[in-house]
Amino acid sequence: MREEQLVIEEPGAEAVRDELDRLLASPFFNHSRRFPNFLRFVVEHTLAGDIDKIKERTLGIEIFGRDADYDTATDPIVRVTAAEIRKRVAQYYQDPAHNHELRISLPSGSYVPQFTWPSTEAQRIPALRKQELVAQAIDESAAAGRTPRTAGIVFRWIAAVILLAAAAAAVLIWQRSRPTPFDTFWQPILAPAQPVLVCVADQLEYSVIQLRDAADPSHQITLKDNLTAIVIDDLDAVVKAAGILQAKGKQYGLKGEGATNLDDLRRGPTVFVGAFDNAWTLRLTRPLRYHFANDATMTRLWIEDSQAPGQSKWTVDRSVQMTTNNYRDYAIVSRFTDSNTGQVAVVIAGIGRGGTRVAGEFLTDNSDLAQLMRAAAHSGDKKNMEAVLSTQIIDGEPGSPKLEAAYFW
Repeated sequence: MREEQLVIEEPGAEAVRDELDRLLASPFFNHSRRFPNFLRFVVEHTLAGDIDKIKERTLGIEIFGRDADYDTATDPIVRVTAAEIRKRVAQYYQDPAHNHELRISLPSGSYVPQFTWPSTEAQRIPALRKQELVAQAIDESAAAGRTPRTAGIVFRWIAAVILLAAAAAAVLIWQRSRPTPFDTFWQPILAPAQPVLVCVADQLEYSVIQLRDAADPSHQITLKDNLTAIVIDDLDAVVKAAGILQAKGKQYGLKGEGATNLDDLRRGPTVFVGAFDNAWTLRLTRPLRYHFANDATMTRLWIEDSQAPGQSKWTVDRSVQMTTNNYRDYAIVSRFTDSNTGQVAVVIAGIGRGGTRVAGEFLTDNSDLAQLMRAAAHSGDKKNMEAVLSTQIIDGEPGSPKLEAAYFW
């Protein structure tokens, strides 16, 4: 019997570029300029065989405009960006719709991407070949008039393969039937019959607006108006929360914190977005273990641990924030039943705007929530939970969230 060797072809440059275009057109990348520039740079240089340029310092200079002698130890922009890209790429390929696509990955500890066909496609061919060999072995046994014992060995081997396949299928079905960390966290918000209120921080100011003339759109007229504005990073968290509710068929409403009253909060679950510009967030988190605090001049803002008063390790210095736009931001995410309203509340709030943004990402990402759910399981699956997150802000853009601390009651 002649054995055949299975050859898996390496992805070609054209296939890699096509996959890169699909990846960068996805929602994980198409709203950013920094991440696509980074990924396209390393992919193109890898395809060209020019991997000498795919080093941290070179990337910092070529992509982010850093000086040739910049300190990579104090400016981790390349490392932070690469970590965020790895996360977004993983999220993209988690969608079953992309199961058969070529894989572009950025291995941990390296900036040189790898291009591979999906494992399911690579494994499918050997599996088919194995089936052919089994059938061929049976045919050869019959043709050669081999003893029943030899044929029995072949059939027992086939039975073992079938049993293993059935066991693997059972494990897969069991895994899919288990509630995900995402489902576990959001179920108390989604279960009640009442609509969910999303209470968002707003800014009311007397300002001006520019309106365009309908007859001549190039002509603008400046008028005074009362504007209610929402910060774009808070809007990112609002959209993510609203997207969850919409996808689950849950009715919801949106109100600014200035227009929200206690009666509104008694009517059903509420998602609070924003911290220092949302009075309701500050009121509701004040009795919790982790809550927001500040000095009298609002130049230092921090998250305080009531079990370690006087310590302020999770602090944002506004002077550093405003002058450099490079700092570490912190956020609180929580889910608890509020004693004042009797309703479930979810808090998505950062000290700075980037903190609120990554808090929204954390609560809508299954892999991030898995960290919190594992900690909850170790605590005895208590229903109320609160966590402190951190993220590195570089040039105003937040990186991945890091779980700093969690408390359950």
